[in-house]
Amino acid sequence: MANNRIIALWAAPRSRSTAFFRSMVERDDLLALHEPFRNMQDYGHTDVHGRTVRSTPDLIAAIRDLATDHTVFFKDTTDRRHPQVLDDDDLLKEMAHTFLIRRPDEIAASFYAREPGMIAEDVGLENLHEMHATVAALGAAPVVIDSQDLVANPTAMVSAYCAAVGLPFDERTLTWQPGARQEWVQTTGWHDEVARTSGFSQESSAYEQTTLNNEKLAAFAAHHEPFYRELHALRLVPARTRTLNG
Repeated sequence: MANNRIIALWAAPRSRSTAFFRSMVERDDLLALHEPFRNMQDYGHTDVHGRTVRSTPDLIAAIRDLATDHTVFFKDTTDRRHPQVLDDDDLLKEMAHTFLIRRPDEIAASFYAREPGMIAEDVGLENLHEMHATVAALGAAPVVIDSQDLVANPTAMVSAYCAAVGLPFDERTLTWQPGARQEWVQTTGWHDEVARTSGFSQESSAYEQTTLNNEKLAAFAAHHEPFYRELHALRLVPARTRTLNG
């Protein structure tokens, strides 16, 4: 795509992806969409820059249309597969693919606190791994970031991410005004923590049910651990962090 750009952030759920989205909203050189493919699966419609679309083909067409004049960034979660994206090689080749991961035990505890009826797939790392493998098989070099690295050193990680996808780094994107956003209306309750923040934070919630005392959560995390480890080994590590850690 010569003058067009679509940047996808495929993220495991509860991986601080909404905070990353919130950071990207602060930029004035792209249009940011929040979970358009997941919204389509769950609700049968989603908003694309003021336009309501009601099918995945129409969503893909709308994103492509926006990308003729703008850089489009969207983040989507992989607690469900996105088969119409996975099966569209042309679409996959048009995007710059990036991936956000988090330890599966942390995802499981966080997700369970919101949805006690969760299933193993909800941890999302197996589907994320599939998307990564599909993109890599097409010859791309996907960018992987670990949310722990992100909150430990937001400046270095966001700067490295921007360099990897061809965006200029803007330090102003590291902070924002607290508050809910219109994009989150369909998923009210899932983004309350981000709505209270003004930047990336290492603080994590304490959960009553974790992999240490809940066998179901432990089994879910164990299933996704190999997928996490493979993606973690490919994660983006800024040069200065690599120097410090060897």
